[in-house]
Amino acid sequence: MSVTVRIPTPLRKLTKDQPEVEVAGADIESIIENLEASCPGIKERICDESGNIRRFVNIYLNDEDIRFLDGKATAVEDGAEISIIPAIAGGRGH
Repeated sequence: MSVTVRIPTPLRKLTKDQPEVEVAGADIESIIENLEASCPGIKERICDESGNIRRFVNIYLNDEDIRFLDGKATAVEDGAEISIIPAIAGGRGH
């Protein structure tokens, strides 16, 4: 099974500037592990020391936030699109 993972600009130095990477895996967790195998260092940008997805990183499976699905256990189907989106800090300071 292969899926397309969209890589945000800040992480593209780890993917040799590729905006999309093809990765195999049956769920989000295995996708992250396989992404790490082909792009060393990317997992620590996505996950914390405990292996949980960082609070400021959003992962979407076909436009659905995996936080509202099964998190890292969310199953993926062949041909799915996964987007890694770092949260943008913002707001107005007073």
